[in-house]
Amino acid sequence: MQSVPKEFQDLLADETKSFVALATSMADGSPQVTPVWFNTAGEYILINSAQGRTKDLNMRARPQVALAIVDPKNPYRYIQIRGQVVEISEEGAREHINALSNKYTGNPVYPGSLQEVRVIYKIKIVKVQTMG
Repeated sequence: MQSVPKEFQDLLADETKSFVALATSMADGSPQVTPVWFNTAGEYILINSAQGRTKDLNMRARPQVALAIVDPKNPYRYIQIRGQVVEISEEGAREHINALSNKYTGNPVYPGSLQEVRVIYKIKIVKVQTMG
């Protein structure tokens, strides 16, 4: 596992509020990209989605993903990550999406439907490239 260089770790910090562009693969091999909220747990990237969405289905079937995190203050500075989804869990997912909502919007409760099943995806960093 490769780690994010120290001079780019600020892009992973909660205070930065960077979005991540998450790329997954469709069944036919074509790419699918979604901007998503994220946070980290140690060396892992954590994202959250609702069960049944396209990215959920893709990551369950094909756990290899790519991520791009752009510096919100300098779009020429970014991290590219290739990773592997190593864990998919519903446990704590509602609390996790609420924490992400608070991070990104200041609203401590995610405004999405309480009927949807929330899921956390734990992504192991495999390869990192940086620019800027």
